[in-house]
Amino acid sequence: MIDIEICPLKSEHIDSVFAINNLCFTIPWSRESIEKEIENNTLAKYVVAKKSGIVMGYAGMWRILDEGHITNIAVHPEYRGIGTGSLLLEALIEICKIEFITSMTLEVRKSNLIAQNLYKKYGFVEEGIRKEYYADNKEDALIMWKYDI
Repeated sequence: MIDIEICPLKSEHIDSVFAINNLCFTIPWSRESIEKEIENNTLAKYVVAKKSGIVMGYAGMWRILDEGHITNIAVHPEYRGIGTGSLLLEALIEICKIEFITSMTLEVRKSNLIAQNLYKKYGFVEEGIRKEYYADNKEDALIMWKYDI
């Protein structure tokens, strides 16, 4: 993990983020959606994890008042299991501290135990369920929150 760099997501990273997005999600964002999110959404805060110039993963959230709503955390399958997701989540938490965001929330697939365990490791707790949240298979989403950042 030592040589993994976390930096703000920039336009030059969009192709890599788009590719990771397509590998990681059954309903991926379009390239246009990613571009608009990065270039036009003033509420959006995104970071990438890079090693030797290669984008390994990305994470983002929207700032809504004093809350951070995590939109995506995705790690390229070739770079999983080495702490990349933890570094990305830590970077979002650090942004919250700097910007006086006091809590964070997200939705995660009920079946995505790996992601749930990552969030729990950083103090997120289950607070509810969004029934049939995911359009591809009507899977429920767990709503998780982290308070007192």
